Amino acid sequence: MTSSFEFNTYPARLSDVERDKALKVLRDGVAMGRLSHDTFIRRMELALAARRSDELAALTADLPREKRLSRLVFGTVEAVSGFGVRLRNAWRAERLPKLLLPHPGAGHPLRIGRDPANGLRLNHETVSRVHAELSLQGGLWVLRDLGSTNGTTVNGRRVIGAAIVREGDQISFGRMEFRLAAD
Repeated sequence: MTSSFEFNTYPARLSDVERDKALKVLRDGVAMGRLSHDTFIRRMELALAARRSDELAALTADLPREKRLSRLVFGTVEAVSGFGVRLRNAWRAERLPKLLLPHPGAGHPLRIGRDPANGLRLNHETVSRVHAELSLQGGLWVLRDLGSTNGTTVNGRRVIGAAIVREGDQISFGRMEFRLAAD
């Protein structure tokens, strides 16, 4: 008496590494001008939803692959370049003037801008009259841009609406830069 067993086998789940490699090939395709932005977005969505390796391979089949040596060289250059940028930003951050966060018991937001009625007056041509507002909300400091002309940034990223800030963050109002500090 022989019995046979039948097992359903399913392909192995895609690893994050495989998916990241495909996404990198797609990003490189956009950077080289081989994919339009819309095509990139659609393929990225498909890559994130892919369940098998062959689905990922189909999304990148028409894009050139880097050779191993060029990948090694470009990866090394990217790492060294990134280190230089991080080092330069860290050096610059320590030299920035400190902007002390208001005492938490103040109860009202700190207005920032060129107008003398503001709690913090910054007299610089790139700062708007009423540029931004810093307030404590639910135990978190929130920096809100108030429609300034030259923008407000936190750690190099433009604030659209509001952003949560912490001690040590680099903020700028127009071209005036500061490092947030607590008492």
